[in-house]
Amino acid sequence: MTSQDSGRALLRHHGDVDAAPGLVDFAVNVRMPAPPAWLKDRLAAVLDGLGAYPSAAADRAAREVVAARHGRRPDEVLILAGAAEGFALLPSLHPSLAAVVHPSFTEPEVALRDAGVPVQRVHLSAADGYRLRPALVPDDADLVVVGNPTNPTSVLHPAEVVASLSRPGRVLVVDEAFADTVPGEPESLAGRGDVPGLLVLRSLTKTWGLAGLRAGYVLGAPELLAKLALHRPQWPVSSFVLEAVTACCEPAAVAEAEALAVQCREHTRHAVEALGDLVVVPPHAPFALLRVPNGERVRLALRDKGIAVRRGDTFPGLTRDHLRVAVRAPEEFALLVDALRVVLEER
Repeated sequence: MTSQDSGRALLRHHGDVDAAPGLVDFAVNVRMPAPPAWLKDRLAAVLDGLGAYPSAAADRAAREVVAARHGRRPDEVLILAGAAEGFALLPSLHPSLAAVVHPSFTEPEVALRDAGVPVQRVHLSAADGYRLRPALVPDDADLVVVGNPTNPTSVLHPAEVVASLSRPGRVLVVDEAFADTVPGEPESLAGRGDVPGLLVLRSLTKTWGLAGLRAGYVLGAPELLAKLALHRPQWPVSSFVLEAVTACCEPAAVAEAEALAVQCREHTRHAVEALGDLVVVPPHAPFALLRVPNGERVRLALRDKGIAVRRGDTFPGLTRDHLRVAVRAPEEFALLVDALRVVLEER
């Protein structure tokens, strides 16, 4: 394997690889082990209709509900087979130079590099809390990708700072997969139709326990969405996805997600107190970035004790001493804290 192939393999590493069966999972950022009962019922009701292709009416209904949820028009919504599909579609925009802000979710860079798009990494610094600095983005980048809140740092960038990356001739892609885990979504750009070239990607995976379903959507100007979707096949998302998006964007579900976000904020506060100085930056999403001495040894020792955490060195800009841990309820999170304390004392 060449060094280039090895680097690409690292970029394709995700938390589900670390979370092997039988381990207590603090590696994956999905907050529910399964969808709630009401959502299961909505999905189960789709079964009898699987003899028919996903309908244009169902797609329109899903886009209308998403549009209402974000104060947009239905033609500003594209339903996706998970937010990751949106990243896979980015090469359809034919950028000449893509700037990807790191540390961040690596799938956008993988998709762009696989398509032969030149990519320049924009590295944020731990010294100033991984603050987004627009001046670091090259002026000639006609596509910029940034996460907010960012995975794996759990940093939440001010919306106006993110929006300032927009300029004529540039597409600004904001990964908001974890936006609904922040109470009130204060820095979301999902409702902004006034930012030129803006694409906002959203996921249903994290809040609703739907990682296996692959459901999400992207918001943007109709002409930009048309370019993004140009090479998609017919029926690109299933009837289950259309129903899941519709159900999870209805007002009752949005209110439930907000209540979960408030609860999660309290869980995150507790996690930070328990982890102390190991936390690199204050987390805004339901996961925290840690830096521990001899991180590879610590991660493997935790694994031997039955606990999975996400390795950090596959994220550009991080090292083997970085670990990402998913926040859980305090009684469950105590398992990680206690095991981590024992492992660190063993060095």
